[in-house]
Amino acid sequence: MVLTLRHFILQQQVLNLYRYAVRSSRVIHDPLTRKETVRWIRDEFERNRHLTDLALIEDKLKTGRREIKQILPTAATRNLRL
Repeated sequence: MVLTLRHFILQQQVLNLYRYAVRSSRVIHDPLTRKETVRWIRDEFERNRHLTDLALIEDKLKTGRREIKQILPTAATRNLRL
């Protein structure tokens, strides 16, 4: 399958969301909980790595943003504008 410009744009948004989620986990004080959170984040992104449908990728991005806001501490997600 040939990837379009929109695919590359979404890929960048996904990478930005991943980096933001991992950085946001730094506010978790307990090392074990932080490690588990980062593992969960990575597993979720890896699980959806194969997606090529634009609508599905956009939906997963919205879901990911919402989950990060719910799961990670409020202080870390205050400026989430991805």
